[in-house]
Amino acid sequence: MEAGSAAAEQREAGETMKHRELIDRIDEQAVIDAIGRAEKACSGEVRVHIERSARGRDLRAFGERTFERIGMTKTRDRTGVLIFICAEQQQFVVLGDRGIHERVGDEFWQSVAAHLEEHFKTGDFTRGLVNAIDEIGEQLSRHFPRERTDRNELTDAISKSDLD
Repeated sequence: MEAGSAAAEQREAGETMKHRELIDRIDEQAVIDAIGRAEKACSGEVRVHIERSARGRDLRAFGERTFERIGMTKTRDRTGVLIFICAEQQQFVVLGDRGIHERVGDEFWQSVAAHLEEHFKTGDFTRGLVNAIDEIGEQLSRHFPRERTDRNELTDAISKSDLD
């Protein structure tokens, strides 16, 4: 697996957000719809995963393990993209598999992460996710346009660790 860019903490030191609080502030249907739109134009797969906490763990490594655990490395063209969010730490990482990373490179992932961070800082989690998915979808459709034989390889639903 390749790619990714972790954003800085989003809240002041010591202040955390509960897993359920973050989930409640995201319009899940809007995010699922954005994933559907993105995937309709490409052969790639986009997922969002919300984890309770990464406390004591390397965020990127934790995200990469989740990427593999939820099947993102099994896409036909290795074009899976995961937005991995840790609620308590208010951090995230955007990970793209080898196929898409070879086409877009580190600068693209850093740009997506920067835009996502801007929205997350203001608490506009839904808009941040939808915009990030739109950006990712544009690149996936440019480099991996959908063919008639393509099918949705992974669920569009947001995956979550156990609730608080």
